[in-house]
Amino acid sequence: MDFPPYPSGLRLSGRRVLVVGGGNVAQRRVPQLIAVGADVHVVSPVVTPAIEGLVGSGEITWHERTFRDEDLAGVWYVIAVTDDLAVNDRVSALAEEQRVFCVRSDDATRGTAWTPAVGRHAGVTVAVLGNREPRKSAALRDGIIEGLHDGRIAAVEHHDKTPGVTLVGGGPGHPDLISVAGRRALMEADVVVADRLAPRELLGELGSDVELVDVAKLPRGRSAQQEEINRVIVDRALAGKRVVRFKGGDNFVFGRGYEEIIACREAGVPVTVIPGLTSPVAVPAIAGIPVTHRGVTHEFTVVSGHLPPGHPEGLVNYDALARMTGTIVLMMAVQNAPAIAAALVAGGRSADTPVGVVCDGTMPTQRTVLATLGTLAETLVAEKVLPPAIIVVGEVVRVAHPEAFPDGAGSDGN
Repeated sequence: MDFPPYPSGLRLSGRRVLVVGGGNVAQRRVPQLIAVGADVHVVSPVVTPAIEGLVGSGEITWHERTFRDEDLAGVWYVIAVTDDLAVNDRVSALAEEQRVFCVRSDDATRGTAWTPAVGRHAGVTVAVLGNREPRKSAALRDGIIEGLHDGRIAAVEHHDKTPGVTLVGGGPGHPDLISVAGRRALMEADVVVADRLAPRELLGELGSDVELVDVAKLPRGRSAQQEEINRVIVDRALAGKRVVRFKGGDNFVFGRGYEEIIACREAGVPVTVIPGLTSPVAVPAIAGIPVTHRGVTHEFTVVSGHLPPGHPEGLVNYDALARMTGTIVLMMAVQNAPAIAAALVAGGRSADTPVGVVCDGTMPTQRTVLATLGTLAETLVAEKVLPPAIIVVGEVVRVAHPEAFPDGAGSDGN
């Protein structure tokens, strides 16, 4: 009868561990042994460059020769990873005689121990044994560790319950593009204050006891709305709650995150920031448009286009922007894009400058509309472009879509 293994946690710190063999399998095993403080001795005529580097740094000892019976003296644990069956057989036979647990890389059934797929998070060690199915073990290990990282797997009593506010950038929209830290903060929150561009699918993972405040439904008017958001996050935190202010993109890039920081500080509320992938860089990248490219442009400028050129409250100098040679990335600019394009052309940019409009970036409805500064206005109408969209202006669009812009500047190959 094939009995399952008995799981046990070995404390190998300061104890002699023998690795017989110096190839690629040993290269994977040795760092794990070093990480638990083992006194690692490798016996092999040759080793990989990576293992030799560990020898040079003094982290392990290398015996540059073939295996000898006396190598097992004083050993607590042995791993046989040579490509010589006879050597592995000899190692495991001697280990059996001396009651030393032995792992065999060539045939696990001939050893007395198996190496689990191991992962660690916050003082917890996860080890998975998938009945000698390493891929299955590794997949399960990765799923568990990911759940621990992002907070989906955790004992409720171990959640951080310190009152305060955390500003979490949710990334450009797809739920997979939030950071691990951001996801974990969501899972530990008592209150989540979210706007409409935050990755909405993640809100479905919140516990039933978490209060969700949808600030997209607050009374209209930018100032009034932001004042109410500030009031909500401060009041909930002062009531002893752990509050997450959840936004799309990054809270500090054309968001009003720092106004929320100021409000918290003035009220004496602890506040932290978890940045998000910022949309003006992430969305073009996902659409296959680089904002910089060697030999084409070494700069890019991100501009808020929510106000048209010439608006008394506008802070963008479009004449100066037009004279720059790098990429221009426009956010919140669909409505004012025709006027912005005209201003850039009037300032000196060629009307033939390529433009890429990435609509609904990272979402299932994502699409890219191509135009030039001269044709942008009519193209937006013809293609029925609606917000949200990121508009990329510059030669990088030609680099990404040479078929649409066959003539003109491009990479010089430097």
